[in-house]
Amino acid sequence: MAPQKRSGSRGGTLTRGQGSRSRVAGGIVCGHLLKVIRERIPLTQSRLAEGLGIDTTTVQGWESGRRSLAAVTSTQFLRLKRYLLGRGAEATLLPLLDLAVEADAVIEYSLDDTLEGDDITQHPLHSWVFTRASTHMITWALTGEHPTALPEAPASTPRRRGPTPDSPLLPAPDRERLFANLRRTAEIADRAGERGSLLRRQALYLCAYDTSAGAHSWSADMQQRRPVPMRHASWTPAWSDARSVATSMVRYGDIETLQAFIERGMGDDPGEMANLNYWAHWLGLDPVPRASDAFMSDVDGQSWEALPLLRALADRLDPSLRAVDLNIHSVWALIRSKPGVLSADLALHRDLTARVGRLLDSDVISRQARRELENVHYGLRLSSR
Repeated sequence: MAPQKRSGSRGGTLTRGQGSRSRVAGGIVCGHLLKVIRERIPLTQSRLAEGLGIDTTTVQGWESGRRSLAAVTSTQFLRLKRYLLGRGAEATLLPLLDLAVEADAVIEYSLDDTLEGDDITQHPLHSWVFTRASTHMITWALTGEHPTALPEAPASTPRRRGPTPDSPLLPAPDRERLFANLRRTAEIADRAGERGSLLRRQALYLCAYDTSAGAHSWSADMQQRRPVPMRHASWTPAWSDARSVATSMVRYGDIETLQAFIERGMGDDPGEMANLNYWAHWLGLDPVPRASDAFMSDVDGQSWEALPLLRALADRLDPSLRAVDLNIHSVWALIRSKPGVLSADLALHRDLTARVGRLLDSDVISRQARRELENVHYGLRLSSR
């Protein structure tokens, strides 16, 4: 039996690429990441091609995005990663290639103007809850912003010769078309009700990276179609939708929507635990793949550990972050539900104490966030005795 093609593939081999819906973006993120990994070894395109037994033009096609790595078999993709690792590639970068292939699938699908009908089940955003790492791979092509999961290049990395792009940023016309199609997708998912809730939420979140005229008003209109769930109600997909929209609206300077969500959408046990479950998955601390947002309704929070989550959230207690009020509330809620976590790590205790002090001295947080910070500060003092 022939090796099975990887998910998202439209056929092809290691030495032959296939056409895609958008030749500009068929593998633009994965290709750029491959170039980053190769250059950091360092390894030339010809040496990589020689090691894999393929033509240099194939490697060039991958790195330019003209040929998508999604079109090779799983066996061949694994062979590529093993070869890179054996030649000295940073081990932490290789798993990012899989995330980059996912990102390319979303981008390619969202650039297709020929899709018709309201069948939402085929969209890559429909049945897979994306994490921060995978989402940042997508937005790398939308904004050019360096993904959090991709460490900066070591100082020893050779400089590139000639003018080469620093990111897989899509050309402006492609970005405009992608956002237009994502808006259409979100509206189709909105009409599908609960069945389209995950697709709606994730499409809306990506649309928040659109800085063009009218993008804010469109997002605000979509947000008004799904009011913030009140406290003491059982968890529903509308909760995660409202949270995602509220956090995305801060990109337009709209802090009030987020503060309203914190006040009305949390404050009871289901809402607080749903928020922590969301964080754990978003930050990669819940490694289980999720086909829907329903995992957020787990009131026990058994899929993640409190200490790693607190470490990750502590880094977000930064007054320069636009959603800092939500980050403060999340730290407060985590400590409230797991009080012993404050005394579990002395270095984290010191770090939290310093961060809380800086935020209390600032003027960028809401009154509710300040009250919660004062409670955290009091808890830190008690746990240090």
